[in-house]
Amino acid sequence: MAKTRESSSPTTDKSRAAKNQPTREQIALRAYRIYTERGGMPGNELEDWVEAERQLLSESGKAGENGHSKPRRKPKANSAAA
Repeated sequence: MAKTRESSSPTTDKSRAAKNQPTREQIALRAYRIYTERGGMPGNELEDWVEAERQLLSESGKAGENGHSKPRRKPKANSAAA
């Protein structure tokens, strides 16, 4: 029998990777915020863009697979008395 479906295709892999990548619009908005926070001084467009992209990638790396941050576990209470 011939296979009719692949379990993992390059298209599926690309779409998963794309979900973790910030869009150009997200980067531009973050870069603009960085620009305004440093007083709007011109001349650092590339640095602002790179920093914005780094921040967004860092934030997406902290999120879980579904894009939501993972819930923190509560520490277990020590029930054994000494």
